[in-house]
Amino acid sequence: MSTEPLRFDNRFIRDLPGDDETGPRVREVRGAAWSAVMPTPVAAPTLLAYSPELAVQLGLDQDLLESADFPRVFGGNALYEGMQPWAANYGGHQFGHWAGQLGDGRAISLGELLAPDGTRWELQLKGAGRTPYSRGADGRAVLRSSIREFLCSEAMHHLGVPTTRALSLVATGESVVRDMFYDGHPEAEPGAVVCRAAPSFLRFGSFELPASRGDVVLLRQLVDLCIARDFPELAQAGNERYAEWFAQVCERTAVLVAHWMRVGFVHGVMNTDNLSILGLTIDYGPYGWVDDYDPDWTPNTTDAQGRRYRFGTQPQVAYWNLTRLAQALSPLFDDAAPLHAGLARFQAVHAQREREDIAAKLGLAQCRDEDVELMAAWLQILHDGEMDMTLAFRGLMQFVPQAPDVAVLDEAFYSEARRNAVLPALHAWLQQYAARLRDDPLDGAERRQRMAAANPLYVLRNWLAQEAIEQAERGDLSGVRTLLEVLRRPYDMQPGRGHYAGKRPEWARDKAGCSMLSCSS
Repeated sequence: MSTEPLRFDNRFIRDLPGDDETGPRVREVRGAAWSAVMPTPVAAPTLLAYSPELAVQLGLDQDLLESADFPRVFGGNALYEGMQPWAANYGGHQFGHWAGQLGDGRAISLGELLAPDGTRWELQLKGAGRTPYSRGADGRAVLRSSIREFLCSEAMHHLGVPTTRALSLVATGESVVRDMFYDGHPEAEPGAVVCRAAPSFLRFGSFELPASRGDVVLLRQLVDLCIARDFPELAQAGNERYAEWFAQVCERTAVLVAHWMRVGFVHGVMNTDNLSILGLTIDYGPYGWVDDYDPDWTPNTTDAQGRRYRFGTQPQVAYWNLTRLAQALSPLFDDAAPLHAGLARFQAVHAQREREDIAAKLGLAQCRDEDVELMAAWLQILHDGEMDMTLAFRGLMQFVPQAPDVAVLDEAFYSEARRNAVLPALHAWLQQYAARLRDDPLDGAERRQRMAAANPLYVLRNWLAQEAIEQAERGDLSGVRTLLEVLRRPYDMQPGRGHYAGKRPEWARDKAGCSMLSCSS
């Protein structure tokens, strides 16, 4: 199928060794970074939604988006000229344990598109059918999980959080059987395919797998390809180039996790195969946004007991994962000093970003040492008072230091009893905060502007996504489209959109899809 404006340069499969066998037969794949496999056609591909901003950036015009071929291609039934589908081979540590070969079990990359602005975008279908890495699964995705990935990819982009993007959401016209909570109650659900896009889908586990097998040749090929394609500014030769590349991976990861903590995002399953080498948020599964502030909260039912991937430990988990990556890369280094230096850069950059975010979220010109303690005390009050994280910071924007008033925070409380219990501590903290603001060079307007740029009002709370999902399952996509529109301006007041800025309703506290999610969500 020819589309004259689209240009593909599939460097990943051109420059790296591939699997000798083609097709979806499940197998162990050695000595290869990828396997050629075609998407499995679906019964009735129908376009449900797309991202206009990403479409423009990719150079996809309106005629192409509205053509009959578009849902066929991005549902898995056809290819544009230049596409060469493949599934990537990688491993990973899952919940702290080495899991061996994993790979793209339900994702198939179509090709690397060269956009009009010169950027490179790997287009990948999630839910496109079986691959050699599907193990016992069917390679498909349900509508609810596809909506969640589609919406969150774009929501994170507009929040300013590094992320993979989502181009399109296509219904398959087929049912997929899923046991959402792995509790012996499978159900048939509508299927869908998301086309996600990123400069690269390489992840920590891409390098761990060949290292675990002693395949230093493939490991070096992967690193060289990644540097040449994704870090072309690194022109140094030899180990110095590798050292700076690893340090940049560490730095990007630090920036990423700091963003997550700033906006209250919980990834939910930070396995090493789910961390991007480019420092992007990748693999949206059992994610969630913190409602009432709780550093121990995780949306992932699989992690409900150990809570390894809870909100508050995400920086520590990222460091642990980078340490696993460093171990995998060690055969490429004469000594470990450059790897330790990279890990130290993660710690330094994350600490610096944390201080910058404290200043921005509290509306201060800069973060002094005592402001770190001020923020810690504020977060403790949010936790003790069962206060909504997003609404508490937005309420704080309305605080007037000359006339301290707790009423600006009333909307953030979930419990009147918890509010009453925390009021003395809150009053004392507000007095301390007022004194700090009076000692800060920013005036009230500057402070509020600074806070508004760091504290979103509209985030993709699980209950909002669930409302849109339930509408979509009834055939009504208006909820998805409205959410997509609202989330394009997460920091701005949007008249008439109060529903999307509200705290979690009581019905959503324990509802499946809102508070409880699994890796199949």
